Amino acid sequence: VGFQKILTLTYVDKLIDDVHKEFRDKYRNQFQQKGTLGLLNGTFDFKDDFLRLLRDAEESSKVRAPTVMKTFEQSVKSQKTVKCMIETRGEKPKEKVKNKKNKGSKKEGTEAVAAPGKASAGDKQPSAAGDREELTKDEILQKNREEFFKRHMKAGEKSRWVTRARSLYSSFKPALPGVPQPQQMFHNSPPLLLCSTKKGGLGGMFGMLKGLVGSKSLTRADMDPVLEKMKDHLIAKNVAAEIAVQLCESVAKKLEGKVMGTFTTVTSTVKQALQEALVQILQPQRRVDVLRDVMDAQRHRRPYVVTFCGVNGVGKSTNLAKISFWLIENGFSVLIAACDTFRAGAVEQLRTHTRRLNALHPPESHGGRTMVQLYEKGYGKDAAGIAMEAISYGRWKTGGGTCFFREESCLRCLLAYPARNQGFDVVLVDTAGRMQDNAPLMTALAKLIAVNAPDLVLFVGEALVGNEAVDQLVKFNKALADHSMAQTPRLIDGIVLTKFDTIDDKVGAAISMTYITSKPIVFVGTGQTYCDLRSLNAKAVVTALMKA
Repeated sequence: VGFQKILTLTYVDKLIDDVHKEFRDKYRNQFQQKGTLGLLNGTFDFKDDFLRLLRDAEESSKVRAPTVMKTFEQSVKSQKTVKCMIETRGEKPKEKVKNKKNKGSKKEGTEAVAAPGKASAGDKQPSAAGDREELTKDEILQKNREEFFKRHMKAGEKSRWVTRARSLYSSFKPALPGVPQPQQMFHNSPPLLLCSTKKGGLGGMFGMLKGLVGSKSLTRADMDPVLEKMKDHLIAKNVAAEIAVQLCESVAKKLEGKVMGTFTTVTSTVKQALQEALVQILQPQRRVDVLRDVMDAQRHRRPYVVTFCGVNGVGKSTNLAKISFWLIENGFSVLIAACDTFRAGAVEQLRTHTRRLNALHPPESHGGRTMVQLYEKGYGKDAAGIAMEAISYGRWKTGGGTCFFREESCLRCLLAYPARNQGFDVVLVDTAGRMQDNAPLMTALAKLIAVNAPDLVLFVGEALVGNEAVDQLVKFNKALADHSMAQTPRLIDGIVLTKFDTIDDKVGAAISMTYITSKPIVFVGTGQTYCDLRSLNAKAVVTALMKA
């Protein structure tokens, strides 16, 4: 009953009705005496009855014999002969007469009024038929062809193909007595002209082939209807309207004047070009390889610093914890800097994540080494200062300098720092969520990035937004550039796209974010657990985007 598309059962409706009636009749008295409580508290021994009804329903479905297809000899078509296919001029086909009888009453009324006129016209037919009987069959055919050409062709426009057709028709001879010639069978049918009768004209079959084999250059007029549909489709898939217009415009400029490929249409050519452009947008030239960069920072004996920024409620802290789990799984230790000193509960949230991650990766599994630790100073403090202290805390240190051995058994490290004999491989800096229009908070974020110079600045945005994604990224980058003291200001390096599991195939935010910044999407959040973190598959996103 629940999965009829998987298993089609013809007796389901009958079975349900039978079970309903049987159950109602068997327990009618119990329902009337006890009411609703009888249904909730009563026990019903109905298994044997149900199995009996099921068997009966299955047997009844087997009794029905399957329908057998008619043979050709049993069909109406086999009764037709060649003679019944011949039509004589002036004689109405039986099917047409039958169809006219079935028409509405209104049309029947009009035919009744017009009947006298038809009758008078029919009076002239016998004399014409008598004239035809006096002529031979060849003369009748010749006369019919001349009348046809007089009606359908102007003087002087008969092509050589018509002359050729006449000679071919006249050359046919009956192969067997009693079998009509081809010109007798089809003399009422119009001739099939394979080319134009006008000199120099290219039409019919040749014109169609010429349009298919790739001799047409694309013009803007050809592409505009297709591009308009593509633009509306992209906007419906959550691509920002401004970005959709720019994409279609760039595709039009790229294809204008281009010769179409063999057996291709304008729609398929434009769609293919748009798909290639979208894949290219999602695969920027600069690729962010976090694991490679972390190992490079290890060789220079310093922690790799990542700063997270974005608007309120997009999932910065949650995805920071997911990235921490991913780094720990790859063997790197993580220090989390709680620099969101504004939102109530922000520090407690990170503390819970740290405790959970340490439970999944206890120090005993890593030779006594703590794989994740939280650095926090409470609320109301300067976020830039806390980030600087956390980065300094995460460095490899000894009593007077840097440990060049980075060994757990290094005696110098153990003597200098008995509680922490090594630094952390990665420092993840969590910041407070802020709207792009809040100037004081954007200034504070620009200060944090300018002072601490992180290796990677990640913008955390949710996949649910459309036009808002463009506004957020543009204003975040503008604020970082305006409030930076350096000649080459530090801007956003990559994107973390969250809540990707909530949008089905409306993946347009990925296009909008990468197009406006030319920065890659480094991580994609696809759920609520630590394992729900993926890298972006550009081709899969474009396929979902172009799906109708």
